[in-house]
Amino acid sequence: MSMPMSIEWKLLTHGREKRLQHQQNMFEIEFSGYKLFPINQTIEIKRHHDSDQIGSGKIVEITWKEERTICTYQLLSLYNVN
Repeated sequence: MSMPMSIEWKLLTHGREKRLQHQQNMFEIEFSGYKLFPINQTIEIKRHHDSDQIGSGKIVEITWKEERTICTYQLLSLYNVN
């Protein structure tokens, strides 16, 4: 069965991001389905679709596996705190 792919220009975390140990400002987030993001470009990071931007980041790696997308990104700036 085919899985649709979406092209994204914002990273919506919904609070599911995980900080990677031993790597400064690096996070990983997993999405269901296949998503394509621009690599090594600055993008907006938001908690939810309707929320304000919480920061900016740069996606450094995307892995597609078993109908899910694993995205590794570097947090470049944070506009507010958790």
